Amino acid sequence: MSLEHVPVMLHEVIDFIAKKGGNYADLTLGLGGHASEILKSDPDSHLIGIEIDPEALAIAKERLKPYEDRVYIVKGNYVELDLILAENGISELDGILMDLGVSSIQLDKAERGFSFRLTSSLDMRMDQSTGHPVLHELNNESFNNLVRIIKEFGEERWAKRIAKSIVIARERSPITTTTQLAELIKKSVPRSKDNIHPATRTFQALRIYKNRELDNLQIGLEKAIKALKTGGRICVISFHSLEDRIVKNTFRTLEHGCICPPKIPKCICGQKPVIKVITKKPITPKEEEIEFNPRSRSAKMRVAEKI
Repeated sequence: MSLEHVPVMLHEVIDFIAKKGGNYADLTLGLGGHASEILKSDPDSHLIGIEIDPEALAIAKERLKPYEDRVYIVKGNYVELDLILAENGISELDGILMDLGVSSIQLDKAERGFSFRLTSSLDMRMDQSTGHPVLHELNNESFNNLVRIIKEFGEERWAKRIAKSIVIARERSPITTTTQLAELIKKSVPRSKDNIHPATRTFQALRIYKNRELDNLQIGLEKAIKALKTGGRICVISFHSLEDRIVKNTFRTLEHGCICPPKIPKCICGQKPVIKVITKKPITPKEEEIEFNPRSRSAKMRVAEKI
C-alpha cells in the first residue's frame, strides 16, 4: 500500500526546480515520491530529506535506497532547517520543495486518526512518539477555545454549533474516536449542498492545531528562503486556503522588499527584495492528473527564485 503513494504535480516540480548537479532539500519528505524523481532526473544531484513522521520515514528510506550515496535523510521538523543544514555542513541549496499535504499513509491507516471515514482513536499527531493525541484537547479545551480552533483553522461557519455539541457530548462521556466525532458533527450542522462531508473542516482544524502547521509553515518558509543560493528556487505545494495565503503573502512581502508606509516618499526601512516570484498565479494539477489522483484536486503550487 505504502509504495502506491502518488506525488502531486511531479513533472511541474522537476521542471521548476531541477538543475544539473543541484543540491536540494525536500522539507516534507513523506514517502519519498518527489525526492526519488528529483534524484533520478539528474545523476549528479544530491538531496537532504526531512520528515517528522517515523512511519513515513521508514518507507522513504526504502524507496530512496538506489540513491543512498546522494541522499541524506533526517527525522525532524523543517522549522529546524537552519540547524539541520549546519549540522550537515550544508551552507546553500539550489532547490527546496515543501509539499504540505497529508501523506497517504496518514490518511489511509485508521490508527493514525486523521480520517473521519475510518474508525480509530482520535490521534492526528504527525509524530506519534511525542505529545498527546488530539482527543486530549478535544475533551479539555474550553468552549471558546474550541470555537476559535474550528473557526480559525477550519474556516467553519458552524464552529459555535459544533463546539457546543462537543462540550455537551463530552459531559456525558469522553469523545475518543474519529467516527464518534464525525457523527456528532453530522448531527450538529445542516446538510451541505456541495457534497463535502460536514466533518471535513473540523478534522482539518484539529489536525492543523495539533501539529502547529501554520506557525511552522511561516517559520519554515523564511528559513528555507534564507538557505537558498542566488538563483535557487523554492517550490511550495499547498492544499487549502490557509496554507496558500501564508505562502502567497510571504512571497509577496519578500519580493517587494520595502515595508515603509505608502505615504512616505522615500524608502527609510532599507529592506531590499529577496526573491522573484516565478508563478504570479498558482499552478494547479492538470485534468488528467486529477482524474488519476483525485487527492491532487485542491493542490496549488507557488514557486519563487532567490535574487
